[in-house]
Amino acid sequence: MAAAKSLVVLIMLSALLSNSFVLVLPASNFYQDFDIIWGIDKVRIRNDGEVLNLYLGKDTGSGFQSKNEYLFGKIDMQFKLVPGNSAGTVTSYYLSSQGSTWDEIDFEFLGNLSGDPYIFHTNVITQGKGDREQQFYPWFDPTSDFHTYSILWNPKTIVFYVDGTPIREFKNLESINIPYPKNQPMRIHSSLWNADDWATRGGLVKTDWTKAPFTASCRNFNAKTCIRYPAGPIISAPCPSNSSSSAWMKIDELDETSREKLKWVQKNYMIYNYCTDTKRFPKGPPPD
Repeated sequence: MAAAKSLVVLIMLSALLSNSFVLVLPASNFYQDFDIIWGIDKVRIRNDGEVLNLYLGKDTGSGFQSKNEYLFGKIDMQFKLVPGNSAGTVTSYYLSSQGSTWDEIDFEFLGNLSGDPYIFHTNVITQGKGDREQQFYPWFDPTSDFHTYSILWNPKTIVFYVDGTPIREFKNLESINIPYPKNQPMRIHSSLWNADDWATRGGLVKTDWTKAPFTASCRNFNAKTCIRYPAGPIISAPCPSNSSSSAWMKIDELDETSREKLKWVQKNYMIYNYCTDTKRFPKGPPPD
């Protein structure tokens, strides 16, 4: 462990001296890797930084963000979502840049009444424009144990994974003038918050505050990423691509096995796809 930490420190120092991005595989530790940005009294970090609990009360929720900014990466985190009557609550997990033309890659877990399934809500925002929602029911109980939620983001494609199974792919279609997030470094964010004006059945079901505080837990953060340090420039292809640890940079499409898994999820568990919403887009689906 000491040797691994020393290697990370040496790589970080090299990046600072060269004012650039660098490929880093940091050890997972919530003290080391993240800052609590709101609801500081409603976050608990346990097991020497290995587990973080988010809490939501009627007064406020809670959230954190990564200390580092990333430009491309394969990011995993395990979550155990709010159990029981979680209607009105949202646990979010996403990458986001800053500014009025920000980029964002979203997982949002929409709570529901006891016995009804969660909804996994995904979105990709490019240059401040979103409206690319796809939603899924899980094929398991996401509140009884931890499950792994992953985002792969490289210059060619974005893939959302649940327990290693791809559920959504968003390809780089700049060739037909569709913006793609590739120039803005992003931080990892997670939060637990009240969204009962829209989250459950369009806002018809409100949060039951007699069940508060609500709790979601996360652990096993893992990032194979390109980290941008404050002095570094913004460049569009920063990562070394000649090592096995950066294999995710080379992926431009899913292999046959992953493609079949994606089809299975989308056939059996997708409940909303913006591409087929003719009421929302009466003039035809968006070009992407």
